[in-house]
Order: sequence, then structure tokens, then C-alpha cells
Amino acid sequence: MSNNDWKQRLGMVYSTDPDFEYRSVEEEARESLPPSQQELRVWLDRKHRGGKQATLVKGFVGPEEELKELARMLKSRCGVGGAAKEGEIIIQGDFRDCVVEILVKEGYRAKKAGG
Repeated sequence: MSNNDWKQRLGMVYSTDPDFEYRSVEEEARESLPPSQQELRVWLDRKHRGGKQATLVKGFVGPEEELKELARMLKSRCGVGGAAKEGEIIIQGDFRDCVVEILVKEGYRAKKAGG
């Protein structure tokens, strides 16, 4: 890390030790499991959404790019909007059956969960 890289050091405490090196915590690259080893759960959620329903897919293990690609595929096949964030996929509306069917056809182990 260069000495002029001050944005990387935000929140770090000053040290008088001349041998001190700033170290920032870097996120580890998450290894992706093959679809046959993924255990996905499909939930229906109404909390914090103004009473509207949303289908949540939880349990994906892999990098954020692959999660976003899976979310894009699910959104296009269901014909609705959604997002991929914080390790889960959010699909607008109640599409649990459709999402489970699509995931099983793609080789994932998916189950409906919740009430």
C-alpha cells in the first residue's frame, strides 16, 4: 500500500512505530459450490415491504457475481423485478413454485421453506 493511499486508511489509528504498516481487511473470494451441492431455500416474505409479497432465495454459496447472474436468470424467467443483495435473491411477488421449478431444472437442490 502506498503512503499516499489515505482513503484506504480511513478509520485507522495513528502509530508512532516507524515499522508499523497499515493493513486493511480484504474480503476473501468465496468459493462457489456446484449447483448440485447448493442447498437453496425459497421463502415468502411480507415484512418491511408495505404489505407486498416477495420471494426470497437464501443459502447460495459463491461469489456475488454468480449470485447476481442467478438472480438475473430468475427474474427474466419469472418476468418480474427483483434484486440480489446481502447473499440472498429477492423476487417481487409470490413466485415460490416457479422459482423452485426453475432452480431444480438448473440442477440446484431447492425447497420451499417457511409457512
